[in-house]
Amino acid sequence: MNFRLILRYIGYIVLMEGAFMIPAMLISLFCDERASWVAFLAAIILSVVIGFFLSRLRADDTMHAREGFATVALGWIVLSFFGALPFFFSGAIPSFIDCWFETVSGFTTTGASILPEVESLSYGLLYWRCFTHWLGGMGVLVFVMAVIPLAKGSGNTYQLMRAESPGPSVGKLTPTIRSMSRRLYEIYVAMTLLEILLLLAGEMPLFEAVTHSFATAGTGGFSVKNLSIGAYDSAYLQLVIAVFMALFGVNFGVYYLLLTRQFRAVWKNEEVRVYGLIMLGATLLIGINILPQYENGGRAFLDSFFQVSSIMTTTGFSTANFDMWPELSRFLLVVLMLVGACASSTGGGIKVSRLIILFKHLKNEMGAMLRPHSVRSVRVDGKKTDNGVVRATTAFLVAYVFICVISMGLVALDNFSQETTVTAVLACLNNIGPGLDLVGPMGNFSSFSGFSKFILSLDMLFGRLEIFPMLFLFTPAAWKKAKRPRKNRMMGTLE
Repeated sequence: MNFRLILRYIGYIVLMEGAFMIPAMLISLFCDERASWVAFLAAIILSVVIGFFLSRLRADDTMHAREGFATVALGWIVLSFFGALPFFFSGAIPSFIDCWFETVSGFTTTGASILPEVESLSYGLLYWRCFTHWLGGMGVLVFVMAVIPLAKGSGNTYQLMRAESPGPSVGKLTPTIRSMSRRLYEIYVAMTLLEILLLLAGEMPLFEAVTHSFATAGTGGFSVKNLSIGAYDSAYLQLVIAVFMALFGVNFGVYYLLLTRQFRAVWKNEEVRVYGLIMLGATLLIGINILPQYENGGRAFLDSFFQVSSIMTTTGFSTANFDMWPELSRFLLVVLMLVGACASSTGGGIKVSRLIILFKHLKNEMGAMLRPHSVRSVRVDGKKTDNGVVRATTAFLVAYVFICVISMGLVALDNFSQETTVTAVLACLNNIGPGLDLVGPMGNFSSFSGFSKFILSLDMLFGRLEIFPMLFLFTPAAWKKAKRPRKNRMMGTLE
């Protein structure tokens, strides 16, 4: 294991985090929020000093898979630690485990909160809280690769992208992964700015338009209002946010194909078609199911579309207390929690692409039982899917179920209702935010013990990093030194 290289990249991450805290500090300074700007200043100095020394470490630039997974997993843990410091130093959140939970929730774009009164936070902390969504949405290491020149031929870009990018596989859109990272961030920034402009056109104040756009882009769900988007009595604003949540849940590679006018490839994309059909079908079913609870049919279907878009893209915004909806609607929302958004989007969940692969693999296995000698392969978008991707997808599902069961068992020690326990774990592991009962859209996670908050924080990291990088940290064999080939003295060969 090349620990010095891992620490160097963690240094880059901490340095950048310190720089990204500066706007939040300036906002606190402008609003005369002394406790906040002093807290940000202390956190910035600490981040810059530690990040500078770590980034100056000399190491062999060659990165293998194990270094890639370790860098991403440890990098996100360290990122969350330093990101929690402004909340702790300012005294806004007295308990550090609560600061950690809130920050992990921000960076992993989960949106689960321990705060019963969000609007009591300072403007600087509110800005930082929502900006963590935006930074974590596309990926911190993806940003590092976009702005920092890495050693050519070292394999670093591929290993980091492979470990951090959501989805069953990583493919190139451009000749180099660094140029791909830049192009993805260009699309990300452009869509964020467009949403800000549209929210401003709906007369949302600038600060709220920016923070809500950050949270939408990262499909995170942190709001600066206690009632979330339901605080705005505007169908236009709610519709804009609902549409952008759905757009940010689409594979960003599709937008690149659209920009390069590869319309045929977009049309052939099975994942986007299935994603759209699931969202449309769920909106209609839930809209019809909740219609008796509404006097206005248009309002019912708008709330239905908003919550379907919010839950499926794992954003977590709300315009209605869906915990009070009929049982069928609540069940469908829990199913959407599991489904999630598209691969290579900012959304979480199992991912539509994985479900397509698993369904086709199941279909092939059933066919093989009837015709044992037939040769079958999983085909997505008309192309044969590599067997390694199918195996990795199956392994992901096994690990996912295992982590769910263990987490639910540990969180159940708090003795809350089964509905609370199960949906709390699903909401965190799938990076959604709200669940049902105590953790519903009108509730929060403050009632859980410190131990449960730690477990749920780990679930958020497992979910955001697609399980394997975090699972790597708990695998003893991964930390053992790789055996180097030794020379056979008799034969003069390597063995």
